[in-house]
Amino acid sequence: MKILVINPGSTSTLISIFEDEKEIKREKIEHDVNELRKFKELIDQLPYRKERIMEKLKEWGIKKGDLSAVAGRGGVFKPLESGTYEVNDKMIEDVKAGRVRAKHASNLGCILAKEIAEEYGVKAYIADPVSVDEFEPLARVSGLPEIEREALQHTLNIKAMARRAAKELKKPLSELNLVVAHIGGGISVCPLKGGRIIDANNAKEEGPFSPERTGGLPAYSLVELCYSGKYTREQMLRKIMGEGGLVAYLGTNSIKEVLKRIEQGDEKARFYLEAMAYQIAKEIGAMSTVLKGKVDAIILTGGGANAELLVNWIKERVSWIAQVLVYPGEHEMLALAQATLRILRGEEKPKEYK
Repeated sequence: MKILVINPGSTSTLISIFEDEKEIKREKIEHDVNELRKFKELIDQLPYRKERIMEKLKEWGIKKGDLSAVAGRGGVFKPLESGTYEVNDKMIEDVKAGRVRAKHASNLGCILAKEIAEEYGVKAYIADPVSVDEFEPLARVSGLPEIEREALQHTLNIKAMARRAAKELKKPLSELNLVVAHIGGGISVCPLKGGRIIDANNAKEEGPFSPERTGGLPAYSLVELCYSGKYTREQMLRKIMGEGGLVAYLGTNSIKEVLKRIEQGDEKARFYLEAMAYQIAKEIGAMSTVLKGKVDAIILTGGGANAELLVNWIKERVSWIAQVLVYPGEHEMLALAQATLRILRGEEKPKEYK
């Protein structure tokens, strides 16, 4: 079976063709920032991005009848059950009407998948978007009645790596307790009980600082800074997401660049990367308590798991809790293909977005 997978990012669109689980073609379609600025709203980019994808599919020689399905990256929807959803009119209507929880390029994934699937006469799917909500009631309590903790995490890669771990551990996922840390531009640390994400740090406002986000901040001091008169609301939001973390301390969001500086003897770079490892480890420890200390394995994944120094610092602090499995990289494209294959093979039924 041939599956087209579409993953829109802020300045690029990643597309792949899979034959069953094997990726046979991949292209990162770069979008010029000046070109994107011509569009007033994110949704206005749709025709432009679709045209670029169709050009590449034509170049690859993909004709009608060649594809079995199209899978798109899921957006920041309302709270949803975990699973694979067939893209329907209600989902597209919610995205176009702005009934999503954040402006993010991934919101375009379902519409691009649907429109291109129609060109090829097949169905379109999304799987495990970031807004999957499997929290237990205690996890929702923040400390202020006006604020409820939200379930937002890197669900797609986290669930895929949990399945991979279950195969490696030779146990059904339903019988495992796992703590998964996805280390990317944002960092999600989640306890999984029987495959369900029962808690998570919301990576835009909680948990460890990351390459470009502050993570959780001292609340009283944050309020003082917000009302200091030095920054506008928009500037503060940018400081928290996009200009925080390693960007704020070291001027870069690239872990590779930080490692290069460390190799050249930069002690400041070493200190702040170790501080990030320290905070990730601390969050893993906290999430282990959610599972009452009964943890079968800790999983480190995402692009940051390629950094051996970072991984080793984390291991030093958490390996006493459980064995640590390292699955470097972000595996969203394969995860989307696998989720779609489970539907096409009849192993699962698609969920309906309502």
